Amino acid sequence: MRQTPIYFYSSKSGMARQFALALKRPVFDLTDRAVRTSVPDGPWVLLTPSYKTGNADNDTVPEPVKRFLRDPAVRRKMVGIMGSGNRNFGAHYQAAARQIANISGRPMLFEFELQGTQWDVEDARAILEELDRQLAHAHGEEPAKQSIA
Repeated sequence: MRQTPIYFYSSKSGMARQFALALKRPVFDLTDRAVRTSVPDGPWVLLTPSYKTGNADNDTVPEPVKRFLRDPAVRRKMVGIMGSGNRNFGAHYQAAARQIANISGRPMLFEFELQGTQWDVEDARAILEELDRQLAHAHGEEPAKQSIA
């Protein structure tokens, strides 16, 4: 069964990268221009942090994520979003991921704070494994066992 890959952006802190790598599935770093200008070969999930800019009118979506999502072929294949944030940002917590989910009509699959905990990683893995099953079922590869809540 195909593992749905994660396309992620991580700042210099590396917290989103750390989480993405802990998921133990194909991951692609949007700071890499070659990745950012590619088109996924099938369904994929976005993992993006949100940043408080200090101005409520400023966009919190990282620029490499915006560039990647400009391509309609890329957007069509996106099946969900995961967000990393900092609760100290208040109303801006998960703002980028939630904004992308709202605009794209794709579900927020998982949210975590900073680099996440081991339990966050386990929960996210379970969600992604269920997503893999649902996508396989949709393509006639095997029966679905559960549905994503």
